[in-house]
Amino acid sequence: MPHEFRTMKAVRDPGHFDNAASNYLQTLCDGQNVRETMLSTGEAQASAQSAEAQPDSPVASRILIVDDDAALRASFPHILAQAGREFSQCATVGEAISLLAENAFDLILLDYRLPDATGLAVLDWLVTHEREEAVIVISGEDVIDAAIGALRRGADDFLRKPYHVAQLQRAVESALHKTALERNNRAMAERLQASERLHRYLVESSPDLIFTLDAEGRFSYLNPRIEDLLGFARRQLLHRPFLSLVLPNDVNRVAQLLSHHPGRSAAQFSIELRLRRSAGKSNGGGDSFVTVALQGIPMLGQGERHIGLYGVARDISERKRAEEMITFQAYHDQLTHLPNRVLFKDRLDLATAQAARRGGMLAVMFVDIDRFKLVNDSYGHAEGDTLLRGIASRLSATLRRGDTLARLGGDEFTILLPDIDQPEDAEVIARKVIAALEKPFQLSHGEFRATVSMGISVFPRDGTTADLLIQHADIAMYQVKRSGKNAYRFFAPELNTLHQGRIAIENDLKGAIDGNELELYYQPQISLSEHRIVGVEALLRWNHPQNGLIAPDLFIPIAEEIGLIGDISSWALERACAQLAEWRQAGFADLKMSVNLAPHDFERADILDLVTDCLDRHRLPASRLELEITESMMMRDNSGVTAKIKALRDTGVGIAIDDFGTGYSALAYLQKLPVSVLKIDRSFVRDLDGLSINPIVSAITGIAKGFGLKLIAEGVEHAQQATTLSKLGCDLMQGFYFARPVRADEARTLLQSPVRSIVQ
Repeated sequence: MPHEFRTMKAVRDPGHFDNAASNYLQTLCDGQNVRETMLSTGEAQASAQSAEAQPDSPVASRILIVDDDAALRASFPHILAQAGREFSQCATVGEAISLLAENAFDLILLDYRLPDATGLAVLDWLVTHEREEAVIVISGEDVIDAAIGALRRGADDFLRKPYHVAQLQRAVESALHKTALERNNRAMAERLQASERLHRYLVESSPDLIFTLDAEGRFSYLNPRIEDLLGFARRQLLHRPFLSLVLPNDVNRVAQLLSHHPGRSAAQFSIELRLRRSAGKSNGGGDSFVTVALQGIPMLGQGERHIGLYGVARDISERKRAEEMITFQAYHDQLTHLPNRVLFKDRLDLATAQAARRGGMLAVMFVDIDRFKLVNDSYGHAEGDTLLRGIASRLSATLRRGDTLARLGGDEFTILLPDIDQPEDAEVIARKVIAALEKPFQLSHGEFRATVSMGISVFPRDGTTADLLIQHADIAMYQVKRSGKNAYRFFAPELNTLHQGRIAIENDLKGAIDGNELELYYQPQISLSEHRIVGVEALLRWNHPQNGLIAPDLFIPIAEEIGLIGDISSWALERACAQLAEWRQAGFADLKMSVNLAPHDFERADILDLVTDCLDRHRLPASRLELEITESMMMRDNSGVTAKIKALRDTGVGIAIDDFGTGYSALAYLQKLPVSVLKIDRSFVRDLDGLSINPIVSAITGIAKGFGLKLIAEGVEHAQQATTLSKLGCDLMQGFYFARPVRADEARTLLQSPVRSIVQ
């Protein structure tokens, strides 16, 4: 065998040193045989062995040669030359230590005998300064003490002179290889330590709860997040079951995931669950639990044996609260917190399915607040919202526990009454609702008495689907609205026909203006004293392409509800003014035109500009135009009606109160509003028979005289009515007795014809 010694630092592994020393003693005994073997070895064989010892890829290595033999120092770089190797040389211990103090080397070839000391001094310096250089001591000493001293001080190898070149090459290669391995091991250990520190930092600082469980489901590790999340100290939970933190409702499903069944491979899982907080944590004002998303990864040992679980739990409480809020907002009204249309329909679908299975009944109530727009317009939307919340509260108080009250939007509510025995049960609830609203609501501007109109549909009599039940209850409610409000009504099949006709009118009315289907008829107004026509009233007609002429009392209320009345009034005003301008050019300069305006028209901010622009465009004197308003509009001042009427009167336009005496007029409003004409309603004129005088007509004529207003009687149908009115002081009249409403061309013929004397 080659003469070779290798060892770790002797000071770190004395046992290994003793073994190396024994080997060296045996080598000394066999030294002659070894030398002969070395001398007989060819250079080619040495080169091959050296090549085998070289690593796959060259690694830069620095080698320090310490020897007082200059020729030998010069030969080493040639003998040991390989790519990446660098050599430094010196001849004494002092020079070696100086070089080592300034530089680091991978290997030192150290002669034992040096001029100023032995090589042991260099080894001692390396140990003192905790250096890592590998050392091969080369010596011509035959005594064992030299080897023992070198190995004890950490020499990696000891070569005795004379040695073969291949032996030196193998010793150097082995030492460099060992040094590279040690360096790599140290680097790997440092990387592992750094990685461990990093991962420990990541785990310990994670915002998520990270833990491990043993095979029995008990905590074996917890990161500090547990303390902030649940309020428990880590030491409190170590070796305690994970299930002790799980809320009772979640325990079974979590336990099933944590359990390990033989024969079934463990799989990772994700689950949302609730973890219990410590008493101190929950008493601080927070919830008693935390909702987390848990990712569980089984830990397996040899043979796929289950040895525990690695878990990461993320706090999703805020997300769950946000989801619950979003869900609540999606299914509830934001103002009253009642169920909205979507949730109501969902519950109604479920209730109809259940009622169909057991052959039961249920009722749907459609509730609409009467005059709610008046509150919004008069006091603002904030007061309207307050009223809606108050009504919602009172409606809820009238219902049974299993009933559902929902707000569909605006001033519309729906009520689901499941499990009723007979339709009359719904009627009981309807009466309770009306009674609950009798007490006025306290608003910031005073009291407001709210009433509602209610329609009721019953399953299965009035429909078997949610949509049909809601629709039929809505139809019944609209019939209540048209019949006087503040009441309830059950759906009846004939109402559906009326409703369908109404929908058809709505659809057709939207195209009536653009389709040129609207038309004005004109009814003359007669002055008995002057025996002539002094004015005409423009009366709106709808010339429907299929249904012929439709009276305004049928389609005007619908136009008001669907928001078309403004366009219709603008069209009527424009057409009437254009016709009056045409008649004036024909010589009827003193003729006056009366045009009806709806209450909605006075809610427009531009009503004054609308009228004055129309007059200017057709070059009409303002005194020739008379606008008729309803008596009920006198009672409203929510949109500044008084100011708008005064502004119109200031331009010279006349203001007439139509159907005077049929409403709730107060004399105070006649003083406040600058009206110019009162029109006696036809219902009072109809009762005049000449034998007795209607006291209301007598009162109206007295009011007109007292306020200095003109008086016009409508609906005069025979001479006796005209005579009686004339005796009461009414000079202006209109009605079938004089002329029916006619088209513009026929009206012009009437204007040109003389009016016969009817007063004796």
